Amino acid sequence: MAEEKMKKENKGKKNKKNKPSSQKWKKYKIDGDKIVREACCTRCGPGVFLSKSQGRLYCGKCHYTEFIAKK
Repeated sequence: MAEEKMKKENKGKKNKKNKPSSQKWKKYKIDGDKIVREACCTRCGPGVFLSKSQGRLYCGKCHYTEFIAKK
């Protein structure tokens, strides 16, 4: 009976899903005593990171693309 009651209450509503964390620490590296950003957009400036996917670096803000050379 409790299961039927839960189904009726949630009818038409989506289940809540937890969002994945941003994992910003992966976009920085430590070089001696300094913290360095790995991939920043050359057009937008140091506040916007480039995403890595399918052999390229891509900026979602200005749509700038850098292709990574294959070895």
